[in-house]
Amino acid sequence: MTDRAEIPTNFIRQIIDRDLAEGKNGGKVVTRFPPEPNGYLHIGHAKSICLNFGIAESYGGACNLRFDDTNPEKESDEYVESIKRDLEWLGWAWDGEVRFASDYFELIHDCAVALIKAGVAYVDTQSPEDIARQRGDFTHPGQNSPHRDRAVDENLALFARMRAGDFNEGEAVLRARIDMASPNMNLRDPVLYRIRKVSHHQTGDTWCIYPMYDFTHPISDAIEGVTHSLCTLEFEAHRPLYDWTLDNLEGFLASRDSLPARPRQYEFARLNLNYTVMSKRKLKQLVDEGHVNGWHDPRMPTLSGLRRRGYTPAAIRRFSDMVGVARADSTVDTGMLEAAIRDDLNVNAPRAMCVLRPLKLVIENWPAGQVEQLTAPLHPQDEGMGTREVPMTREVLIDREDFLEEANKKFKRLVLGDEVRLRYGYVIRANEVIRDAAGDITEIRCTYDPDTLGKNPEGRKVRGVIHWVSAEQSVPCQVRLYDRLFTEANPDRAEQGFLSVLNPASLTVLEGCRVEPALAGAAPETRFQFEREGYFCVDEDSRAGELVFNLTVGLRESF
Repeated sequence: MTDRAEIPTNFIRQIIDRDLAEGKNGGKVVTRFPPEPNGYLHIGHAKSICLNFGIAESYGGACNLRFDDTNPEKESDEYVESIKRDLEWLGWAWDGEVRFASDYFELIHDCAVALIKAGVAYVDTQSPEDIARQRGDFTHPGQNSPHRDRAVDENLALFARMRAGDFNEGEAVLRARIDMASPNMNLRDPVLYRIRKVSHHQTGDTWCIYPMYDFTHPISDAIEGVTHSLCTLEFEAHRPLYDWTLDNLEGFLASRDSLPARPRQYEFARLNLNYTVMSKRKLKQLVDEGHVNGWHDPRMPTLSGLRRRGYTPAAIRRFSDMVGVARADSTVDTGMLEAAIRDDLNVNAPRAMCVLRPLKLVIENWPAGQVEQLTAPLHPQDEGMGTREVPMTREVLIDREDFLEEANKKFKRLVLGDEVRLRYGYVIRANEVIRDAAGDITEIRCTYDPDTLGKNPEGRKVRGVIHWVSAEQSVPCQVRLYDRLFTEANPDRAEQGFLSVLNPASLTVLEGCRVEPALAGAAPETRFQFEREGYFCVDEDSRAGELVFNLTVGLRESF
């Protein structure tokens, strides 16, 4: 159990502390993470994940992973497996076996029958359009269905026919009999079951009727002994239906030994992040229409996309802690997420040098064929990481942005006729530029001072320090620079729709980059700080001799 004294409190923890003090639920704390397997998890889900699993961990309780798979048209095993991978990657372990709402379909069906027998559920055979029209709106009460007062036996027979497949989709639904005049639209005789004649990824063709999420959710929580059912604020108006369901089924579930605890639902603010979208429907649209390269695209806010970009589980968990748990919705600046990963990698990422836009520099007084191995730390503040060898040769590569023929004193890099130090190496002087037929600089002729390795002679000043790699021994690589996916902070509110504010410069691919030879065998997801450039991660597209790096985050905030 985690020491709860070290964890910032919030209103949910205060509720749990009170429940434990009052002896509720036998002193148990059981939460659940209930994703619908109709898409990949994104950074918004991470807050819910860390809250549910974190509470279970700190109170010595359990957190269940339960897939609420009640919508077979949109769900698949692909999403199930991706969600499990993401949770494992984040470092959370669910209690027992993976659960599915479909595991309980038979019992949920029996619950529906129990409600019919109790006279609080009925089969409505009106058209979907008539049912929607009769519900009214927020200023007008609903109208009772002409089928609302059907006899129990007739409802039982019709529900049995629904299960047997005697009706087509849309011809019949099972509704709760609550209050068509309720100001809460969710209590206006909500649909509990509908017909869907499609195959289910878990149950195949066993069922042609499927329970609605709002009916499935409280029953599943009760079956699993969930004590605190934590949802985001959009489910606040659904809580009365959650409670109505359990209140009306309490005796039935208890008689079936299926009510180990009386769950209570509590809502917290969801995570909204600027410069992105969190709707799975919109994320799927980005994927399906080819605006991004799949769910794993590093520009996507999916956990798999962030992982590919180089984000770490520790940074995402830290970010979730930074956001906190509140009752009011708010939008978090993307810079907070970037700060979390920057802080993590600043401490944990080894250093390396990579030249993104190479310009050849020839050291004319360096002996031809000589290779000198210079020693550089893997991390300047962590000697325990050790050192690396960086080969220096007659020809080296520097970044084009690090050279100007003329510059004022504020330019702290190489200038024609002046000196800089090569990082971990010698002081060099730029003496001459070589141009091609178009007049572009193709190389710089320099000299080096062999007495300046690791030191500056007394009274000698150089402009600055620049990074470099050996032209002969460095490794070619591709570098992908990522910017924010949208140009506006709130793309959901864009007048022409969220796709109208896609950032055309969200991905820049640099070919012909060169990196230290020590990185030649780096495995995917290995992270480095490219000195003076930013933090980068080896991409899964890398192959032997064909390294690909993704920009994770810059060295400092760029917005």
